Amino acid sequence: MVVTHGSLQRARGRCALTIGNFDGVHRGHRALIERVTEKARELDLTSCVLTFEPHPREFFAAEAAPARLTRLRDKLALIAEAGIQHVHIARFDARFAALGAERFIKEVLIDELAVQWLLIGRDFRFGERRAGDYSALEAAGRRYGFELEAMPDVVFEGARVSSSSVRAALAAGDLRTAERLLGHSYTISGRVAHGAKLGRGLGFPTANIILRRPPPLSGIFVVEVHGFGRGVASLGRRPTVNPVAMPLLEVHLFDWDRELYGEHLRVRFLKKLRDEQKYDGLEALKAAIARDALQAREYFARHG
Repeated sequence: MVVTHGSLQRARGRCALTIGNFDGVHRGHRALIERVTEKARELDLTSCVLTFEPHPREFFAAEAAPARLTRLRDKLALIAEAGIQHVHIARFDARFAALGAERFIKEVLIDELAVQWLLIGRDFRFGERRAGDYSALEAAGRRYGFELEAMPDVVFEGARVSSSSVRAALAAGDLRTAERLLGHSYTISGRVAHGAKLGRGLGFPTANIILRRPPPLSGIFVVEVHGFGRGVASLGRRPTVNPVAMPLLEVHLFDWDRELYGEHLRVRFLKKLRDEQKYDGLEALKAAIARDALQAREYFARHG
């Protein structure tokens, strides 16, 4: 998959395109991508996704923006797995936000991406003050010669699939519902950084992954780390010792005694054990971690 950023010279070939944040790359996003790749093959076009960094809501209201489901790296990996040939990442800054609807169509869709076939939802809005809508794209399609198609909502098990519904499930600790909506297990990935080594002193060494943004879930979890094995993880602010302002992911791997600093881990969340708690001293914290580890091992004994 080819990934491009920022402004482009005119594309070499024309594309079948869909547009969105694609946070989580859930079942609804997958349906969009499947339709785009199908149409691209039919029309002999490049299948393409236009997405944004940062998310528009993060640009306009950073503090009020919802938690991201996926880091950009993970989002791109999931889109690539779904079969898209080209992802273009538009830098969502003040200049981009000020683009009027007509300029967005002409400069981005036509001049940069050379769209020939476009798939969006009926409620898609774009351009300065969200002035552009489906009818504006219909008119533009007639002027510039591209075809427009509307994607209906994707319903799974009786509910509309959306990034918001996945976030709600994760916030409630309902990992099974989140996985059904996503169509894949919920994961967080990142590089292992040095920490205070408190876990090692307690007999439970952890691989620490620093997060740049608050995650959509918190607590203590049964996890599996791709390529490294099984374990238990804490995702939170460490209220007992050395509290942190931004939540930290700390993973204790079972039966692992080698250094992991600098490794890129992909942590799969399987079950929430409990919420994060503040304990009265290190001995109480150590006992709680031991109970968590035992519960996680029992989970794996039951589920193979």
